[in-house]
Amino acid sequence: MVKELQLRVNLIEEKKEDILKKKASRKLDIAITNITTVKVLRKSIDARKKDVVFNYKVAVYINEPLPDTPDYIFDYQDVSNAKEVHIIGFGPAGMYAALRCIELGYKPIVLERGKNVQDRRRDLRAINQEHFVNEDSNYCFGEGGAGTYSDGKLYTRSLKRGDVRKIFENLVHHGAAEDILIDAHPHIGTNKLPKIIQNIRENIIKYGGEVHFDTRVTDFVIKNSKLQAIQLQNGNEMTVNSVILATGHSARDIYELLDRKDILLKAKSFAMGVRVEHPQEIIDQIQYSCTGQRDELLPAASYSLVHQANNRGVYSFCMCPGGFIVPAATANGEVVVNGMSPSRRNNKFANSGIVVEINIDKDLYKYEKFGALKGLEYQKDLEKLAFNAGGKSQVAPAQRLTDFVEGKLSASLNETSYQPGLNSAPMHSLLPKFIGSRLRKGFDAFGKKMHGYYTAEANIIGVESRTSSPVNIPRKESLEHPQIEGLFPCGEGGGYAGGIISAAMDGERCAEAATANL
Repeated sequence: MVKELQLRVNLIEEKKEDILKKKASRKLDIAITNITTVKVLRKSIDARKKDVVFNYKVAVYINEPLPDTPDYIFDYQDVSNAKEVHIIGFGPAGMYAALRCIELGYKPIVLERGKNVQDRRRDLRAINQEHFVNEDSNYCFGEGGAGTYSDGKLYTRSLKRGDVRKIFENLVHHGAAEDILIDAHPHIGTNKLPKIIQNIRENIIKYGGEVHFDTRVTDFVIKNSKLQAIQLQNGNEMTVNSVILATGHSARDIYELLDRKDILLKAKSFAMGVRVEHPQEIIDQIQYSCTGQRDELLPAASYSLVHQANNRGVYSFCMCPGGFIVPAATANGEVVVNGMSPSRRNNKFANSGIVVEINIDKDLYKYEKFGALKGLEYQKDLEKLAFNAGGKSQVAPAQRLTDFVEGKLSASLNETSYQPGLNSAPMHSLLPKFIGSRLRKGFDAFGKKMHGYYTAEANIIGVESRTSSPVNIPRKESLEHPQIEGLFPCGEGGGYAGGIISAAMDGERCAEAATANL
């Protein structure tokens, strides 16, 4: 007999080691003495009131053992001599497309413009210390994609796009901690993701797949509206059957290539803004209603904020408690910021993107000449502006939060986690008015929702511009491009995902579609 229970445990009353044993037996209001095992199914924290409460959903096994058969078995087979599917890009979408191809009995050939996770570290160090951006190997490009070195948050709302649980179980299968199976907001951490991604790559190769690094695709050979071959930067050409295009939201050269070849693209709405960085202690005190340091059982506090300003949403994006701000540019001459957290979330700063919705039809009328690439060109211009305002290096323009809202230059800036450094700049006047004015209203509103959030101890840092793709690569119900047979746009780069999990699920779907007619 198995009984599911919902438990609420007050942090003040009980410590972690006593929670499940005491509460499970107390809540079972029936004559039961033979509880074999209590298994946690879900856990979360409710900090809305003064007393912080742990919420647990548990399964209580009575007179029977915990089943030892896993819910998911990953039955990979040798595909060394199987039909090939080419996958461009080795981020979450590309990785899970490759794994699904193997499950289905097809050989994935992955082409990744960047380097493997180990070699990629040197290029990240060059960005932070020497301010030089390798255009093929950076925080966005390389093994694992943008997620590898920028956090590893696994929360998704895309529950109907695929088997979310399967993706989580697969991550555990490749080395992730089992905590991600039960946490309400699961997170791996940028310090642990590289090893998991390496394990995935090694498994793909073990079962007959191929993964090629430093291999940039530069052209598509199309005849009679069918994709025949792909050309590489080294001059080689590969004949193809089906191609899954999983290049991520920052592969601008791919969008420009498709546009030059008159392959259908569409401009897509997205969001842009800044990163805001507070001392983590301030966010803890607000969220947990405490003074001083938070209780040792509590994780670094996070937040989620949204406000409507002049008919546009202003909202927090990719909030990183106990995290770092990192330089996410993909070319020299631009400054882009993003956030990440290590697994322990033990850094002394909290950061989050605060961004404004951009309506591609109403807000970018001056960029109409760029057609489907108008959002991309707008991104470029703001990133160049940030580069110039920062001092023409990876130093980022910044301002104290209160000075930004009040419209005055900051005489000094707060300490920061952003390694390349900050330069005081009048962000209130540099940002386009329709973004800057809404951000100022948003920060004012957020300060009223979270008392203490609006403070001179916080910096805003620009620009946060790569929230999602500004371009959509259309596809039919079959997931194939409507004009080009054999091309399957996938993941964030196609405009069909918004994070690690949704991209991974889309990769699996595209693998199923790309192999359906082979």
